[in-house]
Parts: sequence; structure tokens; C-alpha cells
Amino acid sequence: MRQDARIPNRRLHGLLFKLPAMITCSQFEDFILAYLEDDLPRRQKLMFEVHLRICAECRAYLAAYRTAMDLTKAQTNIDLNEVPEDLVTTILASLKADK
Repeated sequence: MRQDARIPNRRLHGLLFKLPAMITCSQFEDFILAYLEDDLPRRQKLMFEVHLRICAECRAYLAAYRTAMDLTKAQTNIDLNEVPEDLVTTILASLKADK
């Protein structure tokens, strides 16, 4: 693609960020958890998704955020039957000693 063919896209990209209903990248970060939990009102969800379509940095941020959430969930799904009995006993004893 020629360099001059991309200039109108850059101008359009810049103009889209100046629309009254457009959210900023900072606001995008504020809404990300609510978006992932499907807890945004319809209008805010639409603004979030429009921002997502035009902002590559926020798309990458969302992908990384999702990955971090998935990894965290995977780490917290520990089978308590796999925890060594002596560790459980030690923790319980420590809790009783603190009282």
C-alpha cells in the first residue's frame, strides 16, 4: 500500500477519537472489567466496542487482560484434595495459635 493512501485513514482515525460519544483509552481501561462481565449499559457497551474497533493498542490491552484473567482463574482452581494433609494441619494449628 502506498504511503499517501493511508493518510485519509489516519485523519478518519483522529476524527473518530474526537466524536462526543467516543471514549478515551483511559476510560476504556475503566470500563474493561464491566465489559468483560457483560455489565455495561447498552450505550456504554457500544462506545466501548467502537473504541475497540479503531484502537489497536486497546485491542491488544483487552487481549492481554483476558489472558491474565484466564491464567488467574486457572491458578485459583486448585483441587483441595491435592493439598498435602500436613500443610492443612499446620495452617489450622497456626490459626488456632493466633487466637
